[in-house]
Amino acid sequence: MEGVDPTVPPSGTGCADCEASSPKGWWYHLRRCALCGHIGCCDTSPSQHASAHAASTGHPVARSFEPGEEWFWDYKRQVKYDHGPKLTAPTHRPVEQTVPGPADRVPADWADHLHR
Repeated sequence: MEGVDPTVPPSGTGCADCEASSPKGWWYHLRRCALCGHIGCCDTSPSQHASAHAASTGHPVARSFEPGEEWFWDYKRQVKYDHGPKLTAPTHRPVEQTVPGPADRVPADWADHLHR
């Protein structure tokens, strides 16, 4: 699969851009860049950092970083693949991490902030 480096570990356990913002943001689901390991928040999340990362870097493929999900999304071709190469662990966020999360940053009206 073009745009995948299975040897690169994920950048962390949460959205790197939400973590770096001030104030820190929150996310709904997480995606992992399959080329550089950057963890970004999904397009349903308020900030949509995963697709912004793909657009700004040209890195075409992301994998879900959610427990039990193994699918890949090719931003360039706009195609979902149910399976792909095995990536370096960890392959998902910590199971104890809340959705949305992190819990201490999620507003009470969080559902009103999601993109549909």
